[in-house]
Amino acid sequence: MRQVAILRPKEARALSLEELNEKLKALEAELRSEIGAVASGTAPKNPGKIREIRRTIARIKTIINEKKKEV
Repeated sequence: MRQVAILRPKEARALSLEELNEKLKALEAELRSEIGAVASGTAPKNPGKIREIRRTIARIKTIINEKKKEV
């Protein structure tokens, strides 16, 4: 599976709503994949990755809500 780059708030705010929604879907898919790998018993290559993906998802959702309130 293709890894999605972790977005920083400044980078995320520069994207459109459509691009943010695409990134959100990709990150959620990657999170499911990572959690599935851990649940199956394999050791994660990067233990902090799940936490970082969750934070990025929250960051994107916050920015999406901010943009919706602006419009």
